[in-house]
Amino acid sequence: MLHFILQANTVIATAADTLHNGITGIQTAGTGITETKISMMDMLMKAWAIMIPLAILLAISIYIMVERLLVIGKGSKKNPNLIPSLRETIHSGNISNAILLCRNMNTPEGSMLEQGLSRIGQPVQEIRTALDKSGSNEINKLEKGLNVLNIVGRIAPMVGFIGTIIGVITIFYDISLAKTVEIEVISKGLYQKMISSCGGLIVGVFAFICYHWLNGRIDKVAHNMEETQIKFLDMINEPTK
Repeated sequence: MLHFILQANTVIATAADTLHNGITGIQTAGTGITETKISMMDMLMKAWAIMIPLAILLAISIYIMVERLLVIGKGSKKNPNLIPSLRETIHSGNISNAILLCRNMNTPEGSMLEQGLSRIGQPVQEIRTALDKSGSNEINKLEKGLNVLNIVGRIAPMVGFIGTIIGVITIFYDISLAKTVEIEVISKGLYQKMISSCGGLIVGVFAFICYHWLNGRIDKVAHNMEETQIKFLDMINEPTK
């Protein structure tokens, strides 16, 4: 029994020494590993053939978004004193002054009312038709370029998908040359695949957000113009005091 206990202690001691030596070896080997970092620019350059058209699409989206935002912001300005001012001017018989007032506003609302004022004296239905057509034309002007954002939002992910396909082709080509599937061999194609997909989705989502956001702002302008049109028609139907 004593002999068995001594043998067990010997085995345990040997196992402990082996485990200690193994851990020491792992720690020693770990100190020799060199950490490799890659910058974002280096990652993007691995898919430069796809990132260039995506960058162009992104620049177009930003330009349209900023330009339309300025135009829509100017067109959404509302003058609460406009209808009372026009009422006073029209009832005093100065139609030309009322037209000049709307023209100087240089807004979609002013342009629409200018068309209605120029037809005062005609049947109300003709005035209403002129207001509708003018309002529709002004809204179309505000929507200029938004279709481009819609197109960019649709094709940017497709461009990224093309980069994904190219990345997969690159992976298989590099494997065929190296006759191995080591990470160093397939890393170039993997980077190109993932970066292209990510870039295409980012540009597409950005374009879609801008498209729907600007459309929402245009809808508010259209709603304000409809309210102004109703007030204008009520005003010209009022009896002159």
